[in-house]
Amino acid sequence: MKAIFVTGGKQYYVSEGDTIYVEKLPNEVGSEVVFTDVLFVDGKSGDPTVKGAKVIGTVEKQGRKKKIVVFKYRPKKKYRKTQGHRQPYTKVTIKSIAK
Repeated sequence: MKAIFVTGGKQYYVSEGDTIYVEKLPNEVGSEVVFTDVLFVDGKSGDPTVKGAKVIGTVEKQGRKKKIVVFKYRPKKKYRKTQGHRQPYTKVTIKSIAK
C-alpha cells in the first residue's frame, strides 16, 4: 500500500516499511507519530485530503544534518559574510497506512 502525505510543508510518497527524514517533530524517540494530512492512498485521492486516512510511523532518531556554508559577498565593496547552518530532522519508519 502506498500513500502521499504532508508534513513540514513537504509531501512524501511512502509505503509500509519505508524510512524517511522529515522536518523536526516534537515527538520523543521510540514514540508513535500519526500523519492525518493524507493526499493519496492506493489510487484514491481526496479533495484536498482523503477522509479517515492516516499514516502511522515510529520515531527512530532526532538529529541535525551536515553543516552547509552560506557565503555572501558584494563585488568591489569589501563585504563578505560567512555563516553556517545545520537543519534539524526526525527519522521516521512507516509502520502502517490506514484508509
